[in-house]
Amino acid sequence: MVAIRLKTLLIFSNGAQKMTKLIPQEVFVVEGRNDTRHLQEVFGPSIKTIETNGSAISSATLQRIAEAAKIQGVIVLTDPDYQGERIRRRIQEQVPDVKHVYLQARQAQGQRAHQNLGVEYTAAEDLRRALENVWTPRTEEVREISLKQLMDLKLVAHPQAAQKRQQVAEAFHLGPLNARQLRKQLANYGISYEGLLQVLQESEVNE
Repeated sequence: MVAIRLKTLLIFSNGAQKMTKLIPQEVFVVEGRNDTRHLQEVFGPSIKTIETNGSAISSATLQRIAEAAKIQGVIVLTDPDYQGERIRRRIQEQVPDVKHVYLQARQAQGQRAHQNLGVEYTAAEDLRRALENVWTPRTEEVREISLKQLMDLKLVAHPQAAQKRQQVAEAFHLGPLNARQLRKQLANYGISYEGLLQVLQESEVNE
């Protein structure tokens, strides 16, 4: 994991009681205007974003992201669904050292029946907590955990595999993980077999 740059804003109430508000300095990549509005409500109007306007991200938008990454740094914060992951992959191809923050589906679920998953629906506290766990994929070659090892840990080809992958996703603050995504994300972020084993053992103790 990597740290993000934060600016401390001092806020004084009418009773002159001092509070602090930490404001991320990187540019956020989000999917739409409602996401931008929500981040500004949580962190303040100085938050900067680049909106992809859906998963069909344009070359011009990718160029803006690459330029922002060089100057201020970029954090990708997309919805925890298939389209959000597609956007991440496209950005990652163009900007390998971009930072990533992931939300769990339960955190980004709208309260109404017609609402899909979205950053815009995420509680302020969940957003702040997510920013404590920022990932940058490794650019050097990393040895992948073998399929057999994942099977031994019951993370694939097992009736409880989906449940155990969810435990891994939450422990390491990653997005939704299917069997194929699991190996790639573990390699991207240098998560070891020993680390996986520890997380799953701790989950069994707490059940």
